[in-house]
Amino acid sequence: MTEIIQKDGTWVFDGDALRLTPGRDKNVGLLRRELGELLVPLGALAGISFEQGKKAGRLRLRLRDGADPLLQATGGRLTEPHDPYQLLVEPDRYGVAEYVVDEVRNALLLEQVPSGPLDAYLLPGPSVPLSVSAGDGVASFDGERVRLEWKWQAEDSKSAAGPRTLPLADIVAVEWQPTVGLENGHLRFTVRAAPSKVPPKYDPNAVELWGFKRDPLMALVAAAVQARLPHPAARAALADARPDGEPAEPAPVPAAEDDHDALLRRLRELGELHRSGVLTDEEFTLAKQAVLKRM
Repeated sequence: MTEIIQKDGTWVFDGDALRLTPGRDKNVGLLRRELGELLVPLGALAGISFEQGKKAGRLRLRLRDGADPLLQATGGRLTEPHDPYQLLVEPDRYGVAEYVVDEVRNALLLEQVPSGPLDAYLLPGPSVPLSVSAGDGVASFDGERVRLEWKWQAEDSKSAAGPRTLPLADIVAVEWQPTVGLENGHLRFTVRAAPSKVPPKYDPNAVELWGFKRDPLMALVAAAVQARLPHPAARAALADARPDGEPAEPAPVPAAEDDHDALLRRLRELGELHRSGVLTDEEFTLAKQAVLKRM
């Protein structure tokens, strides 16, 4: 077992997974503290690195695309001190940090873990129910529906419409965008058959964020919803079918991705998504037809 303990947090590697525990230092971001301990399986990792600095170094984990609903929902826009996959390292522990890197890299090589994208999430996302107040509203999620309630600072168009309840079945995408410079951030839900290009300030399916302390916590709501939506790989498979139900001509793909074994794995994965209720009968049929077309 390999362990590094810092004010910023503790990372423990047992050969199969990395356990990331945020520290209690005042500089630890609110998002990391609320997210709590994370268990990252070896199969979710694409790499690990350590960068030395004059005052502190930094351990970084790189996850495979599609492994974590939090990264999927935030689009890689989480930064230190909110990024749970970074750890500040004090100079006197640089040797330990380099040892952690060597141990994880050796395990990745030994287990021959690929660095390519995944077809299913390997991390569960934040637990529910949860509720976050930030910006111009309050976003709550109980695992089945999102509820948006507006503060007095919200635009009149939102306040006049009243609270919004969005069933999970009606949500096709979720996005969290932090405040950058003078541009406000947002938490936005794309609703089936009603895509909106209205600015978040006026969009009844979006909470506008103003760059305050609790803004990053809206990423927890985004991740919890993302974890319960169809995985991006499943949506990509559905995109291979036409709306009328006829399989579309498959786009050219590299031979390594189009071999018989890979297609059989995709069929098994689609079957698991169907059995777990992520895909409806119709969605599963269309996706299966697209895969069989390639075979």
